[in-house]
Amino acid sequence: MSARILIVEDDTPLRALLQERLAAEGYAVEAVATGEEALQALEARPPDLVVLDLMLPGMDGLEVCRRLRARHPAVYVLMLTARSSELDRVVGLEVGADDYVTKPFSLNELVARVRAGLRRLQLDRETADEAPLEFDGLRIDPVRRQVWRDGQPVHLTVREFELLLFLARHPDRPFTRLQLLREVWGIDYPGYARTVDSHIQRLRAKIEPTPGAPRYIRTVWGVGYKFQSSEEP
Repeated sequence: MSARILIVEDDTPLRALLQERLAAEGYAVEAVATGEEALQALEARPPDLVVLDLMLPGMDGLEVCRRLRARHPAVYVLMLTARSSELDRVVGLEVGADDYVTKPFSLNELVARVRAGLRRLQLDRETADEAPLEFDGLRIDPVRRQVWRDGQPVHLTVREFELLLFLARHPDRPFTRLQLLREVWGIDYPGYARTVDSHIQRLRAKIEPTPGAPRYIRTVWGVGYKFQSSEEP
């Protein structure tokens, strides 16, 4: 079955161009012009991937992304914008966008990003029978995408969960911020380093018994972060 893609773009010629190109790649494509229409389409039939313009009339792309993430956390979000500042990119990633493309862009670049996003979704589905990970009171269920600490559920955002799961799948191995950006966010740009730090801080606040003296997610000075599999003596 073809992957389903929803395009949310208010520029009519660009919307038509994207729809035509992605349909030619074999995807089932729906296209809408506003955030309100996007939310209606998402409720009617959730897609696998959303190509979402940031600057929409009325409800902007950031708000659409927030609402989408709350209702459909597994949908991949590729955000488009005419803005180029680092702050705009970071904000988009903070609210749950999986990837970011700045206008103007080539159609080949966009198609490559879409393919990469769909490959990542497929990989997630292929690990659907993975057993829960358990570490001294912390339980991480990759299939149900849920976390418990001392038997109590911990509510994480999509990106917080993906970051925690990646680190826990590679216990005791230090990762640089750039490595985490590549593996969890799928981007390769050091300017996003503070996004990693802010997610680590929020994760610690939610899963650590004492966030100021973390048991699970440790800072490796001069390198980055690691997941500590067991208490050190």
